[in-house]
Amino acid sequence: MKLGLNIDHIAVLREARKINDPDPLEAIFIAKNSGANQITIHLREDRRHINEDDVTKIIQSSFLPVNIECACDEKIIEFLCEQKPHKITLVPEKREEITTEGGLDVGHLGLKNIIKEFQKNDIEVAVFIEPTKEATLISKDLGVDGVEFHTGKYANLDLMLHSNLSRTKNTIQSYDLDRKTLKFKLEESIKEIFDCATLAKEMSLGVFAGHGLNYNNVSEIAKIKPIGELNIGQSIIARAVFVGLGVAISDMIKLIK
Repeated sequence: MKLGLNIDHIAVLREARKINDPDPLEAIFIAKNSGANQITIHLREDRRHINEDDVTKIIQSSFLPVNIECACDEKIIEFLCEQKPHKITLVPEKREEITTEGGLDVGHLGLKNIIKEFQKNDIEVAVFIEPTKEATLISKDLGVDGVEFHTGKYANLDLMLHSNLSRTKNTIQSYDLDRKTLKFKLEESIKEIFDCATLAKEMSLGVFAGHGLNYNNVSEIAKIKPIGELNIGQSIIARAVFVGLGVAISDMIKLIK
């Protein structure tokens, strides 16, 4: 199981004070030395954290493959075709969202042409999708190299069942359910991810997963053998505040290997 380290939240800290510190670029060297397999960043349409300068510097400097998440935005697509990262992961995007809220609509008109444009520039392409059979099959038809399954539903159910989140102001109203129901839905979500990962693997797609994964919930997803890569960011960066980035990365790798 490979770890793609998402370093967006280092840029979030930088943008909180607008003083160019901390620099996400510094993290790529620590990531390599600590055993991470990939650097993941999200170039959002509003440039709220990662910007074009970050993308250019990281691609030019990283010893590890760089995976860039982006929406189907014409200017971003043109820019990334010039930069040529190792992989692009196409994701949905809403300006008002705090973080990516769900999987990409793979029925999006023009998506196939966008995928071909990246591949023409020797860039691997994955799509970030909900773990459904329909989305997985459509993704294969689009000609992508891989799929990344959105684990947000699983992560939120796990938080509501196994943490005190339901007793705080950040409770997730849609999952404010009794424990028996939460447990059933959690097991159901794991099966959905397993079934879709197995299907994707059988169709010779790269199989990845991510969103909301942390030190408490990652083990169940890591047990799903068809998944070859997990992209994890916020929980690792949050832990790094207390133990340092190298230790935080190493701790996560121990859980997913």
